[in-house]
Amino acid sequence: MFAIWPVLGYAGTKRKQKEEQPMPNIVEITDLSAPELDVYARLTEAQLRNKLEPEKGVFIAESPKVIGTALDAGYKPLSFLMERRQIEGPAAGVLARCPDATVYTADRAVLESLTGYALTRGVLCAMHRPAPRTAEEVCRNARRVAVLEGIVDSTNIGAIFRSAAALGMDAVLLSPSCCDPLCRRAIRVSMGTVFQVPWARLGEDKTQWPEAGLARLHAMGFTTAAMALDDRALPVDDPALQAAEKLAIVLGTEGDGLAAETIARCDATVMIPMQHGVDSLNVGAAAAVAFWQLRAR
Repeated sequence: MFAIWPVLGYAGTKRKQKEEQPMPNIVEITDLSAPELDVYARLTEAQLRNKLEPEKGVFIAESPKVIGTALDAGYKPLSFLMERRQIEGPAAGVLARCPDATVYTADRAVLESLTGYALTRGVLCAMHRPAPRTAEEVCRNARRVAVLEGIVDSTNIGAIFRSAAALGMDAVLLSPSCCDPLCRRAIRVSMGTVFQVPWARLGEDKTQWPEAGLARLHAMGFTTAAMALDDRALPVDDPALQAAEKLAIVLGTEGDGLAAETIARCDATVMIPMQHGVDSLNVGAAAAVAFWQLRAR
């Protein structure tokens, strides 16, 4: 099933070096159907998340840089999957930090046939999902938060988290129907910022949004600003918005934007003025503009 490389002798490395810097167990893949590899090859994102038993949930981080960011944030690795050349190369640093993790390895073609996609960065890491947090926990000291409604594209989720981290959002809150921020593509697009910005869901059931979710935000003292196309909307650079002590910037799903009920229940409607007949921006781009303009001064 697997061929286990002697750790002290792998790739011709000197015994003394390995004794000084312990490395994980390195396992050569010889059987693609091995159950140990299910997490990388055969489990869906929903199965990885494991909503019925959250304590058993797993997510996949990709690339040494992103994995390192997750380790910095306290996330715990289960195992690695990587090309052989990564072990003594770009992945050496993260492996040195995880001496108890197993490393499954093979040539790039074998790994691609296992996962069904090319490992563009050559390294995957299965990690324990953190315990869910409440919106109240992540917003305890927050002044600016992003609230996402029904955003299902993992690329947009990743881009929004990256902008939230870079442009001063203290937390990200998600409606029940949003894409999982810890799905592999969202993590990759975010460059690991999903591990740096606190986040939580405003309920797990669709009945908990928007009425109940927005009520929770108001109870925490947030002014809610709905980003939407409306002739009566305030421009995003309105001084009253910038002066708000606590502001929640509410962004809607791709295509349709925010639901009418959500807009009606928010304290203000806000839009980014457009030129050249363009009616709107992609939600990821709009988020970046809004976060920068409405950041806490």
